[in-house]
Amino acid sequence: MESLLSSIKINVNPKVYLKDPESSELGQNIVSNSIILIQELGLEDFNFKKLAKCINSNESSIYRYFENKYKLLQYLSSLYWGILEYRVVIETNSIKDPVKRLFKALKIVTLKPENISSYSSLNQLKLRDIIISEFTKSYHNKHVDSDNDEGNFKIYKRLNLRIAEMIEGINPEYNYPKSLACQMVEGALHQHFMRSHFKTITEHKDDSDVYYFLKNILISVLNIKTNSK
Repeated sequence: MESLLSSIKINVNPKVYLKDPESSELGQNIVSNSIILIQELGLEDFNFKKLAKCINSNESSIYRYFENKYKLLQYLSSLYWGILEYRVVIETNSIKDPVKRLFKALKIVTLKPENISSYSSLNQLKLRDIIISEFTKSYHNKHVDSDNDEGNFKIYKRLNLRIAEMIEGINPEYNYPKSLACQMVEGALHQHFMRSHFKTITEHKDDSDVYYFLKNILISVLNIKTNSK
């Protein structure tokens, strides 16, 4: 399993960047340090000038890779969802029980990420924090339709569709598998955000609480009769 995960390459849509950041040491530094800086400052206070200072480069060099910080956020989001998609595919492939397969996928999208060695230079915990806090900003804007048409959210949507297929495999008569899958993926982000910032209106104390909450929804909605973990 580890050997498979150690050699993955996330194929991010080239429309997201101007120059592939994985093609150079500077590009890789831009990505790895942007994760640290965005997680620390938040997207609103983050800019390329601050990033350039952080990596001892100039602002114009960053603009050779990304048009703006929102495209950079879309790139980081694609990396995150791509890593999760690879894990879902590889770690559920040998699971025959459709219920156990769905619950395993749910664990992957709700619990803390396991380190993927081929992306060991990235702080994947901080990347996850960024997705929890900032992901909606990558598409809650006036350019969402054109960005979507260009395929900037393809990996994210593909992950949702994989989970929707798992839902259909459990209950083919359920009318809203895509909506439920999206609720699982987006719901995990929302519940983690609430747990961190609005603690008085959630019972969640840690990641496992989020997992069991969403698992209970799946059991109830899909009428699952099982003791699967």
